[in-house]
Amino acid sequence: MGTVAALYRYPVKSMLGEAVHSVTVTESGLSGDRTWALLDGTGAVGSAKHPRKWGALLRCRSRVDDAGGVRAVLPDGVDLPVQDPELGLRLSKLMGRQVFVSAEVPEHGRLERAVPEYQGGVPDAVRESAEVDATGETVTTGGVARGTFFDYGRVHLVTTAALTRMREVYPAGDFDARRFRPNLVVDTGARPGFPEDAWLGSRLRVGEALFRVAVPTPRCVVPTLGHDELPPDPGIMRAVAREHRVPVFDLGRLSCLGVYLEVLEAGTVQVGDVITVEAPGA
Repeated sequence: MGTVAALYRYPVKSMLGEAVHSVTVTESGLSGDRTWALLDGTGAVGSAKHPRKWGALLRCRSRVDDAGGVRAVLPDGVDLPVQDPELGLRLSKLMGRQVFVSAEVPEHGRLERAVPEYQGGVPDAVRESAEVDATGETVTTGGVARGTFFDYGRVHLVTTAALTRMREVYPAGDFDARRFRPNLVVDTGARPGFPEDAWLGSRLRVGEALFRVAVPTPRCVVPTLGHDELPPDPGIMRAVAREHRVPVFDLGRLSCLGVYLEVLEAGTVQVGDVITVEAPGA
């Protein structure tokens, strides 16, 4: 049904990540993915989902070096190990307040999300409970997945078919996969659509690894922001909201692109690996 067209990991949450040709997948997700994050004194976990507080993270890049350590490259080109105290000082200056880089997930870490104006950006019940914070942004507050810096799923997949469909719906938009921060980009051929909708509950064999397709991926404001050379475009998510709102658990119909995966069997995944779908219970 397809092949792996690209693999990405993001060693520091909400920073730009790196493309890799081959990666080990463990029960925790892709090796080196979201192992570090920025924290501040309020208990907030740094996420560009609140652009006014954390959007500058998308001007930074993180990578795993040859020795297995994580490094961050700042907008001015300074390249530092995440453990270097100098990095925290420079990031604090960039963010305009004191922050630090950590590999330890706070027990009660908060994850703040800006509430988009279009319908389907957040569940209606969540929208009703949103509040305006000190930045003037309307936000909701939740937590990260227990014991991790992931919002929910530990592996995120996007298909080329979905991106192709969205280009048809909104030709002015640049639906580069990187806007959606996937781990796996799957080439499903030239036909547009959302084939991943039919995979929910199914198992995917990808190289040596086996996954279960858990749930569609609700989208936030991040795809509309500037990523590296990709300019900001608020029309990106408005187009997704018009075209692809689907049921997510009991939260209603949300704007989704991509799916979250659960890891059933660990193993190595490489660009070019063939992907096969096994029906639920197969």
